[in-house]
Amino acid sequence: MHLIGVVVIGRNEGKRLHQCLLSVIAKGTTVVYVDSGSIDASVALAHFLGVHVVELDLSIPFTAGRARNAGFEYLLQVKPEVEYVQFVDGDCWIVEGWLETAASELETHPEVVVVCGRRREEFADNSIYNRLLDIEWNTPVGEAKACGGDSMMRVAAFKNVGGFNPSLIAGEEPELCVRLRQAGGKILRVDADMSWHDGQMTRFGQWWKRSVRSGYGYAEGAWLHGRSPERHWLKESLRIWVWSLVLPLLAIATFFPTHGLSILLLLLANLFSGYRAYRYTRSRGFGAKDAITYGLFCIVGKYPQLVGQSQFYLLKLFKLQPTIVEYKGAF
Repeated sequence: MHLIGVVVIGRNEGKRLHQCLLSVIAKGTTVVYVDSGSIDASVALAHFLGVHVVELDLSIPFTAGRARNAGFEYLLQVKPEVEYVQFVDGDCWIVEGWLETAASELETHPEVVVVCGRRREEFADNSIYNRLLDIEWNTPVGEAKACGGDSMMRVAAFKNVGGFNPSLIAGEEPELCVRLRQAGGKILRVDADMSWHDGQMTRFGQWWKRSVRSGYGYAEGAWLHGRSPERHWLKESLRIWVWSLVLPLLAIATFFPTHGLSILLLLLANLFSGYRAYRYTRSRGFGAKDAITYGLFCIVGKYPQLVGQSQFYLLKLFKLQPTIVEYKGAF
């Protein structure tokens, strides 16, 4: 455990941060908390619990990647011998035994540079949107292409690729994993509980904003690595444009020539797409109700994702600075 360091990032997480820090400070590891301009008592709480605190410069735009890099750099200053770093978001808490499990995997498999497990939604039954998050977190185990915000990484590999891209406002973890895999590393998802997440997503507007951010992240990832051999997020981005813009416009344009058949065909195509998401969700062990809900939101989600994609290219065109899309309030 003395070879592990923990970097926690947060902004106005309140009670969530308290639970997060308590889940890691008793493990004998060095913990660094990075605060991105909180106006609640987050910084005071972290100091009270005895963890190292980094407060980011308010004059520079906040991103999760920037925060994690700052925490990592500070961790190396106070604990230069650290070999593994566990990143965790302040709205999550680490499951008992996870740090040992992840470190064991990294020790056993030298080719693995990132280990992640099952993130669960703590209050999945509080809203349909929290339930969607819990379904999203349930990803297949084995070698993977990417990780999420909670993961343990090999320090040497993280340093070798220069850490997170601090300019990204979304999708910073998959982008990092692209570079880690290009350098010869592997990302491993193991069949073990890793963390609990408190999404606090109870309104449609929150889900919409999160989907907009997702679309923006797909566009940015494709912009950076879409021309690489693996075509990072190029297919996902093209799918958003086809399903939410090209096909609807085509259906409208051919409405009269086809006597309305084009609209019916568009509806059937969307239902088939939703059915594929339904089948996938069922294969992950969820019930029919959850699978139907997830399938329907996968269909609707293409539209806010199109908004996010459009925002990315408009900002690129006019050379404007993007801002993080917040969908959660303070707790």
